[in-house]
Amino acid sequence: MPSGGYLIIEHTEAMHVVDVNSGNRKGADGQENNALSTNLEAAKEIARVLQLRDMGGIICIDFIDMHDRANNKALFHTIKEAMINDRAKHNIIPPSKFGVVEITRQRVRPQTDIITAETCPTCNGAGEVQASILLAEEIENNLDFLIKRNEKNIAILAHPYLAAYFTKGIVSRQVKWFFKYKRWIPVRGLSSQHLLQYSFVDLKNDEITL
Repeated sequence: MPSGGYLIIEHTEAMHVVDVNSGNRKGADGQENNALSTNLEAAKEIARVLQLRDMGGIICIDFIDMHDRANNKALFHTIKEAMINDRAKHNIIPPSKFGVVEITRQRVRPQTDIITAETCPTCNGAGEVQASILLAEEIENNLDFLIKRNEKNIAILAHPYLAAYFTKGIVSRQVKWFFKYKRWIPVRGLSSQHLLQYSFVDLKNDEITL
């Protein structure tokens, strides 16, 4: 919000929960007045968001605690005024002693959900990835295949974690390759690669197909 406060909106099976936070808002009027200003601003924004997303059912709003009854009345009045043009049927319960306002609202159209999560590109949502040592063996087997195929100027592009596995240490895997194949195999770590992604390229950075 313009003052620096922000809203956290959670959708659960039973209800919608909104948490009001003051964020980096700073004021010299004391905690109570700062809480009132943030809550009044949040009330107007919440009324707008409820209509924008067409959130229906039970909505619980956890406002910043205020101890003055007059301030809680002002908050309740502001919410009612902000929702007066809402075409959906709704009921508003005044703030409880914990600063929670409950609203029931009829949904007019399908609710708009804003998805802020996405499937992990590495594990595809499984929560598990292939063990690094198995992936390293796969890369070494493919490297051996390419060298036996007489490919020249091979370099490996991999995630920095995987690249470090091949290059770190006095007698690293990369050094062992040098003694085995009598050539130096560059290994470049790229943060743009995900953990299980790797490729073989030539001097022109063109990918070498297996």
